[in-house]
Amino acid sequence: MGFLIRLLVNALALYLVTRVYGGVSFAPGADVVSIILAALVLGIVNALIRPVLLLLSLPVNVLTLGLFTLVVNGVVLWLVAGLTALNVAGFGAAIVGALILTVISWLLDLVLGALGLDN
Repeated sequence: MGFLIRLLVNALALYLVTRVYGGVSFAPGADVVSIILAALVLGIVNALIRPVLLLLSLPVNVLTLGLFTLVVNGVVLWLVAGLTALNVAGFGAAIVGALILTVISWLLDLVLGALGLDN
């Protein structure tokens, strides 16, 4: 049940990013299944590829005091856009979209915690 809630929260966060920021959007005709699929791919990429990218970029991340993590998150979002119906206008848009996605996901996590649904 917790996996399903997390998947739906990620899908909602992705959808809200596309509504708030014009640099990230879904392809015309994308339906709820496309949004959920993009959230699933985002979760898989975050679990498998993002840790490798963070490890490989560790020296640069240390030099930038962690700010390079924003670039890694942008790369992850750009990769998800390449695999799903998500469209990103460019690499800068991916970084901004990833930052907005992080904030929205954090806010949704706070709401889930307040509701007692944060399994």
